[in-house]
Amino acid sequence: MDPKTDALTGGFTEPVFHAQSVFRTLMDCMARPGSIRAVTPHVDPPAPLGAAAGAIALTLCDHDTPVWLSAGLSRSPVADWISFHTSAPLTREKVEARFAFAEAGTALASFGLFSSGTQEYPDRSTTIVIEVASLEGGPGLALTGPGIKETTHIAPKGLPEMFLRQWADNRALFPRGVDVVLTAGGEMLGLPRTCKITAREI
Repeated sequence: MDPKTDALTGGFTEPVFHAQSVFRTLMDCMARPGSIRAVTPHVDPPAPLGAAAGAIALTLCDHDTPVWLSAGLSRSPVADWISFHTSAPLTREKVEARFAFAEAGTALASFGLFSSGTQEYPDRSTTIVIEVASLEGGPGLALTGPGIKETTHIAPKGLPEMFLRQWADNRALFPRGVDVVLTAGGEMLGLPRTCKITAREI
C-alpha cells in the first residue's frame, strides 16, 4: 500500500464515541496498575505502531500535545498518520514531548530524558507508550502501590533491558516522573509512576 494512503486511513470511524471508549479503558488501566485491557474500537495504524498504541494517540494527542517517536516509528508512515489524524506536532526533543511512542524492541536510554513535570505541576510530564511483544509470557514482575490490593503480578515479554532500573530511578522522583503504558497489539497495561515494580521471586 502507498505510504501516503496509509497515513489517511485506519483512524476511528466514530471519533467521539471511540475516543471516549479508549479514554475510559486507559483510565481503568492506570487506576488498576497491571490490569490488561483490550481496545475495542477498530484502529489500523501503519506498522510498526500497534492498534492499542494507535488508539491512545488518536484519543490523547492534539495540536497542543507535542509527540516524540522512536527512530523506527519516525521513519515509517506513523509520523504522517499521527499528524493527519491528531494534528499533534512532532518533536525530536524528548523533554518537550507530552506523549512518546516506542515500537517493540526499542532501547530507551533513560526515562530521565523525558519531562518529569515539576513539584508544582507534576502532571506536566511525558506519558510513554511502549510496544512490547506480548503482555504475558515474559519474566515475572511484582507490582505494589495505590490501586493494588496487595500485590499484582505481570509478565510482559520484550521490555527494554534496563526497564527495572529506569523505573526505580523514575519512582524516586515522585510526585514528579513519567507514566508508562505498555501495549501489545490491541491490548494495554498501565504503569503509573505511583507503583513499585520489582522482579518476582520464584
